[in-house]
Amino acid sequence: MISTERARALRTAGLVWHPQSGDRFQLDEPEFEADVFTVSDMTIEARNFSTGGILAFNGTTEWALDSVAQEDALWLPSEEQLRELLRGTFRALRRLPDTYEVEVEIVGRRMVFAHPEPSDAYALALLELLHRVTD
Repeated sequence: MISTERARALRTAGLVWHPQSGDRFQLDEPEFEADVFTVSDMTIEARNFSTGGILAFNGTTEWALDSVAQEDALWLPSEEQLRELLRGTFRALRRLPDTYEVEVEIVGRRMVFAHPEPSDAYALALLELLHRVTD
């Protein structure tokens, strides 16, 4: 799973989250950092209003939460979602003895991003792509 640090960096770089069933997230508060929630039509439902989106906790009695503003949640994209976000730039994922490498091609230049966790390697590549798009 992607690290909180990389998920924050992606959000800061401009990655926009449109919550879908199955998406994982954390509440962006230190006391909730160990807790990972999953959007689900049954328990945590994404709702959009003219004032913004919320994540509604439906019938979750163990948490004293009715809902949280979407901007207070930190999306933890999966490997598959990160790969999809890389779109046509993605070339390969390689597993090495102690790390994973994600190879992308951005503006004709091949680049490799390595990390012990494959999700974080994808996130590093996506951060590079986002920085090039926003510059």
